[in-house]
Amino acid sequence: MEISNGSVLLASPNLATASSALRSNTISTIASGETYVLSLANFDGKYAAMSSGSSLNSSTRNAGNNKNTTCPIYLYSKQTLQREQTLPGHEISSTFMRSVVSMAGSGRPVLVSSGKDGSVRVWDERSGGYGIQMTDLSKSRAFLSFDVSLDGYTVAAGTELHGDDASVLYWDPRQPAAPLRTHSSTHSDDITAVHFSPSTPGVLLTASSDGLISLSNPEETDEDEAVVNVGNWGCSVSQAGWLPDGSRIWCASDMETFSTWSEELDLLQSHDIRGPCLHSGPRTWVTDYLITASPSSPSSDSSLDVFVGSNEGDIALLSNSDLLTPQSSAQWSLHKLWSTGHEGVVRSLLWDEKDQVLVTGGEDGKICVWPGLSQGGLGGRGVVVEDESAMDVDSDLSNKRSRSRDMDWDAEDVDANGKNGKRLKR
Repeated sequence: MEISNGSVLLASPNLATASSALRSNTISTIASGETYVLSLANFDGKYAAMSSGSSLNSSTRNAGNNKNTTCPIYLYSKQTLQREQTLPGHEISSTFMRSVVSMAGSGRPVLVSSGKDGSVRVWDERSGGYGIQMTDLSKSRAFLSFDVSLDGYTVAAGTELHGDDASVLYWDPRQPAAPLRTHSSTHSDDITAVHFSPSTPGVLLTASSDGLISLSNPEETDEDEAVVNVGNWGCSVSQAGWLPDGSRIWCASDMETFSTWSEELDLLQSHDIRGPCLHSGPRTWVTDYLITASPSSPSSDSSLDVFVGSNEGDIALLSNSDLLTPQSSAQWSLHKLWSTGHEGVVRSLLWDEKDQVLVTGGEDGKICVWPGLSQGGLGGRGVVVEDESAMDVDSDLSNKRSRSRDMDWDAEDVDANGKNGKRLKR
């Protein structure tokens, strides 16, 4: 399918901007070099921030059951954004983090992370270390992504390409020493996204740098029978997730393109997310990259919310009124703008539904808490509601920088136009 790059961007009637964050803090480092905020999570009344790397002092390094960790996880007070606790994180590099309502019948929220040290860890903030560690016995596989099933009794993690294999591993967290099963024929490159279906038990979404999006049965022991549907986008997939209906799918690529897919993984739409631009007198918005998309965030409609950023560190919230009709030319809407909080690329984003605030983390090592800017106001400072009059639209793609990365994909045995197919075991 041809990528659309001429989509229209219009300002919402209630376009609002925040020119300063409510609160901010910076991840401090002892080692030289930059530290990014790679991932954020809303955990038990705190914000958890995963760093890209930092040296820990000797007392933290030797705490509990962790040693020589270099990528800590910091816990911050929601009210003050002051750091309250440091968890050791992972050796080599941490890759992803999420909070889970309950794990293996624990009955309490837990924080889970993955790393290139070959482990998925469930953290116990009371002891300051991990309570559960899932590994692949003696094999050293770097995990890039993971998810936990709705009932909390299955954990799935996707690996980095190692030799000729990229695998999805499954554990019962009550027996974490070895995986229950391994599926190695679904993807042929780094597995960048793993998500259980929010509406249908027994369905797992995975995406990969090989350009494939897959729906699998995580309970199937025969991996040749596990894959249900496969879609081929033809570019390296960096993110994926479920649309608000819980059955269809969105994806983002390393080339700053954005797509939507049917339940059978037929490609519905593909957009260059940098295409729609807005100019309104002194007001200008130009997208440089996609941060993430979310089915639960501050916009007033039920469509998927797409968060995009500028190379200067500003953030915008977009939505599209029709992401499901093939070849649709529906307009994009600009709802919110958050500016002057970060310097450089924003790497992570969290919408706090309960407190109605946006939390962001960037390559500048900063964490910012922003007003949600919902209609009627949120009491945030620096908030301005824009008038829609005198708006003109520009979809010119010139003079834009991107964060495009090299891609390398292998899509054998799958239709190159995005039709589903069954990938053969190599």
